[in-house]
Parts: sequence; structure tokens; C-alpha cells
Amino acid sequence: MRTNAEAKKLRPTDRPMTTLLFLLRCVPLGLSIRDLNLLTIGMVNDMYVESRNHGCREAYVELATQVDFDNF
Repeated sequence: MRTNAEAKKLRPTDRPMTTLLFLLRCVPLGLSIRDLNLLTIGMVNDMYVESRNHGCREAYVELATQVDFDNF
């Protein structure tokens, strides 16, 4: 049985996360070295992904209401 890591095919744009790549992702987010003392790597990655998804608003045609959350 193959694991997910083995099953994933790397494309030319996939590359390992290096310190340089991490710091380059911080630049468009406006994060300074001082800010990084307060954030985890995961938080910065989440911020970066959300910033890239910002233009995808039309994908969310219907927003959940409090009733929807209560039913969930």
C-alpha cells in the first residue's frame, strides 16, 4: 500500500519549503522579522494561502448562517 506522500506526483512548481522561500512568502504579507516572533510557520502558511484565495469570492455563492452552524 502506498502512502499519500508516495502517491503524490511532484510537479515542477512543487519545491521543498526552505528558509528563503518562507521569508519570501512573508514579504507580500507585510510581515517583519519582529512579527515572526509572534507567529508559527503554520500561521504564516495559512495567511499566505488565504491571501492567494482572496479573489475566489464567487466560489462561495451561499454563506452559512447561525442556523446552519447550529444544525451542523
